[in-house]
Amino acid sequence: MRRLSLWLKAHPMVGDSVLATGLALFDMLLFGARYPAVNGDIDPWGVAFPLILIAVLPLVLRRRRPVLAAYLLLIVGTPHSVFELGVASLVTVCIALYTLVAYVGRRSGLLYLGANLVVAAVQLPIQADSGVELAASALTGLFCYAFCWVLGEFVGARKAYLAEVEARLHLLETERDQQARIAVAEERARIARELHDVVAHAVSVIVVQADGAAYTVRSEPEAAERAVRTISATGREALTELRRLLGVLRSEESGEERAPQPGTRSLTELAERVRAVGLPVRLELVGGIDDLPAGVGLGIYRIVQEALTNTLRHAGPGASAVVEVRRVGDRVELDVLDTGMTGARARLGLSGGNGLIGMRERAHVFGGTLRAGPSPAGGWQVHVVLPVGTG
Repeated sequence: MRRLSLWLKAHPMVGDSVLATGLALFDMLLFGARYPAVNGDIDPWGVAFPLILIAVLPLVLRRRRPVLAAYLLLIVGTPHSVFELGVASLVTVCIALYTLVAYVGRRSGLLYLGANLVVAAVQLPIQADSGVELAASALTGLFCYAFCWVLGEFVGARKAYLAEVEARLHLLETERDQQARIAVAEERARIARELHDVVAHAVSVIVVQADGAAYTVRSEPEAAERAVRTISATGREALTELRRLLGVLRSEESGEERAPQPGTRSLTELAERVRAVGLPVRLELVGGIDDLPAGVGLGIYRIVQEALTNTLRHAGPGASAVVEVRRVGDRVELDVLDTGMTGARARLGLSGGNGLIGMRERAHVFGGTLRAGPSPAGGWQVHVVLPVGTG
């Protein structure tokens, strides 16, 4: 039923055609029942039925061309009413009045109502056989006009309200998207500054080691060889970070003071701090994660930090968390699972909060993936896979 309603709304002429057909058939049946007792001098097929069809035909255009359709209905409905062929002439002009008030405006409705009253003031005294019939016809017409006017005002007000709601929703969606883009840009800028620190540190090491190798290449060849190996390893790591940095949009430097950034070796300290504020955390580190590239280690640390922060904020009392970091071949897998309230976390997490955006952007910077959502065992889970390369 809903699909049919939506389809008819998208194709208004179909519904109006059905309405016009129904009115025409009703008038034809009504005329046939009265013929020839009342209208015996009117040929049904040559005059009556064609006039009935013409009287309802403009109704098909009432929502495409409401003003044109309304005045056509008034014009072609006049002979229909004069020959007393049925109720279509009154019904169609009432529908036209409702359409003008609801879809065009009060001014067009008032002009059309005035035109109808003028036609009725000329026609009714001529057709009425008595004063009682004249009064009854006038009251019936006025009641129908008033009802259609009120209905048109109601529908028009509802349409205006829905249009305003849609406009506000569109504005809110635009603002939400803009806020998301701003959050992404700010997070990328922060990641870029952190990677800048990593690369600057690597270049500094290379310069110092190169100077040392230059001084000791003749007197201490073994020391110079060690320095060159350090330069090689550090250079490969710096190249890896630079490649990842190319995909990051960076804003102007803010002039903030820089400090050494944490990595995977700082996860134990992070877990201790979280335990100290009341959230039991079990940390499991598997594989050689201490020698990860500095940028990858920093990304893992920040993702774990944000996930545990979300647990503290949203998981509720009595929650606990498990952090697992595993190095498997050329990738690192990270899981943060808590036992908190799934419903509240789902509403806050999946709605696109800045914390989730930040974690996802960090994973994407390093070519990885992030999934966050309710865990089948209950609670909330963050799963991250990051590739690890050396050059």
